[in-house]
Amino acid sequence: MRTHLCGEVSTKEIGSGIKLVGWTNKWRDHGGVVFIDLRDRSGLVQVVFSPEVDVEIHKAAHRIRNEFVIQVEGEVRERPEGTVNPSIATGQVEVVVKKLKVLNECKPLPFMVEDETDASESLRYKHRYLDLRRPTILQNIIIRHKAAKAFRNYLDSHGFLDIETPVLTKSTPEGARDYLVPSRTNPGHFFALPQSPQIFKQILMVSGLERYYQIVRCFRDEDLRADRQPEFTQVDMEMSFVKREDIMAIVEDMIEKVFNDAMGVEIAEPFKRLTYNDAMDRYGSDKPDLRFGLELKNVSDIIKDTSFKVFLDTLSTGGVVKGLNAKGLAEYSRKDLDDLTKEVQGFGAKGLAWMKVKKGIESPIAKFFPEETLKALIDVFEAEEGDLLLFVADRTDIVNDALSRLRNEMGKRLDLIKDGIYKFAWITDFPLFEWNEDEKRYEAMHHPFTSPMEEDMEKFLAADYIGAIHESHLQDIRAESYDLVLNGYEIGGGSIRIHKKDVQDRMFQLLNISREDADMKFGFLLEALEYGAPPHGGIALGLDRLVMIMAGAQSIRDVIAFPKTQKAACPLSNAPSKVDARQLKELSIKLDIVE
Repeated sequence: MRTHLCGEVSTKEIGSGIKLVGWTNKWRDHGGVVFIDLRDRSGLVQVVFSPEVDVEIHKAAHRIRNEFVIQVEGEVRERPEGTVNPSIATGQVEVVVKKLKVLNECKPLPFMVEDETDASESLRYKHRYLDLRRPTILQNIIIRHKAAKAFRNYLDSHGFLDIETPVLTKSTPEGARDYLVPSRTNPGHFFALPQSPQIFKQILMVSGLERYYQIVRCFRDEDLRADRQPEFTQVDMEMSFVKREDIMAIVEDMIEKVFNDAMGVEIAEPFKRLTYNDAMDRYGSDKPDLRFGLELKNVSDIIKDTSFKVFLDTLSTGGVVKGLNAKGLAEYSRKDLDDLTKEVQGFGAKGLAWMKVKKGIESPIAKFFPEETLKALIDVFEAEEGDLLLFVADRTDIVNDALSRLRNEMGKRLDLIKDGIYKFAWITDFPLFEWNEDEKRYEAMHHPFTSPMEEDMEKFLAADYIGAIHESHLQDIRAESYDLVLNGYEIGGGSIRIHKKDVQDRMFQLLNISREDADMKFGFLLEALEYGAPPHGGIALGLDRLVMIMAGAQSIRDVIAFPKTQKAACPLSNAPSKVDARQLKELSIKLDIVE
């Protein structure tokens, strides 16, 4: 039906006959000559309908509208002087049409198929087939394809086997909720859609396959946001006979290859390394955006001799005082600062203290600080005239979260975050356990199959559950885990796994998981560990999130062909939907819904 793609017509074809198909992108009538920008997946080319060439075809062109599907035949010519369009690849040429065939018409559009649209998300997703025609969304999907292809090529060339794992599996409710699937053949029993292939990929290592990967769909029933979907895609990897450094080295090399192959981007710098404690101390987050500075400073020791009651009360109850230097913002008005305080309170902090660095220090709290303390603050923040110092005092977790969010906000306001910059970091040495305040128990920070660090193994094996509750010494045990962070997002997480059953049994004991529960949920893995399980570890990279960053998109929904809304619904297919009574009866299910 065509001899060329629209976006590939060039000066080489000048004077040649050509046949094209595509969608009408734009229609214009200029003094009796009709111009149409014809679009296919490859791009645009201008086609010209002139009454001097064919009167009937020229008349027919007046009936064409946006998104009609047409076929044209004609001759390529150089655009007249002064009409060249340098913004498109085909901007030096145009096609004079001699034959036209309308392959399909398009009814009035619910929104325009163009990059900038004010259409609501629900309207766009209801007509996703139109939304996917928009050049930016189309380009995102192409980048995703190239990235996935680059991952496959790299892993295949490094001895990894692409192995599928079950989609219908066993429910192991830890962390996010499972999506459950009722079994017709086993009434009252349910499969779960996998939150990850974690147990199965460990079984593959026990099986001696040594290197596994899968670009795999995973499912979690959790509250959604811009970088979460109920179904998402991981580049999942597992390796036997490796240390943490082996995995990190191969992932760095692979990521550099993917960026080069998919986007032509060179990742020249080695990935930064930060321990969890260092990241939390300096950035307030275990996924810091390293494209800009504005590091946090703990000033608890500096301000302990002041008479400012808010700070002193915080320190007396075990809290901390931290701050950051918002460079050059001393001109902020009192209203600006009040608005900033409300924003920080929205992040969970009680308030925000501030100091303007001018000829001296301007602040309502400066009178509570001795001169030598103010000088020490200037020194620690490397403050200069015109800077604005911002402080939060509270529990450590609240301070870190509030200041991390504030840091990101100030990075935007100060225009410190540049497009096209990719700053990677490995975050290591996470705590093995974290305290769940709601349930009053310890949980695995990564997952319960993560190995303690070798240096902490003795402490781990000697730990006592009851003692852990009262003495909190479980918090000192570090995990052999690692997260890969890019531009403020966690794009991957992994660990060296527990490969000995006695160590895995102790992990369940410390998590207060009974032997019966452990056997019920994970029994087939525990048994496998007794049959010569090798040392192994791996990582899962979030493909959706990574491609979102690569493409410069604002949401992972813009890099997924058929995404769900924030209510986990698909406006295109109207899923989820009700099912009829016969289907429920076959599944031995009765609904009891309170309207």
